[in-house]
This record gives sequence, structure tokens and C-alpha cells, in this order.
Amino acid sequence: MNEFLLIFRRNFTPGEAQPSPEQLQAMMKDWQDWMGSIAAQNKLVSPGNRLDPDGQVVKPGGVITNGPYVEIKEAIGGYIIIRAASINEASEISKGCPILRIGGNVEVRNIIPMEM
Repeated sequence: MNEFLLIFRRNFTPGEAQPSPEQLQAMMKDWQDWMGSIAAQNKLVSPGNRLDPDGQVVKPGGVITNGPYVEIKEAIGGYIIIRAASINEASEISKGCPILRIGGNVEVRNIIPMEM
């Protein structure tokens, strides 16, 4: 198994209305459920390595493009590291990410371990 960094991005809009406490709670449950399902498969890993320069970006509608090419209007909201057999499997796992439901995307990058 390889390790992959999933970087969560969404469009940055200054002055954007903040979600209500109820909306925040629902969004957090979606994230916890999704990440819990990855952990239940023993595919959730802790961070801390270099990134491969190549990757893929998963967009709403399950579209996967080669990348990572980021527009300036996008902001990184967070990341996790997972285990997967290939970048394609990691991208498939990313299709369940809650950020896709709000117009964001997930960048998938292979991690290259540091050699000591």
C-alpha cells in the first residue's frame, strides 16, 4: 500500500455568509462519517512527508483530472493522509469527500517517504 495526501480545496469568496451552527454540525457529521469509514478500512494515516509533484484532482460529479493545477481563487481547507494501492484507488476514495457537495475539490498526491 502507498500513502496519499488528500488536500481539500474550495473557492474563496470574501464576505461569504457563514453557515449556521446547525449547518456546521451537519457538515462536521458528514466529515466524521466519511473519515470514520476510511479509518474503519485501516486506510487513515498520520501526516508528515514530501509530496510527489504529480497528482490528480477530484471535482464535483466524480470528474478526475490530471493536476495539480490550482486557481488562485481556491483556498486549501485541510488535508488527510490515506493508504491506497494506487492513485486511482485514492481518487475513488476521494469521491465520497463532503467538500465535493459544496463545490470544492480534492487534490490527490502520492507521498514519497523521506530517506534517512
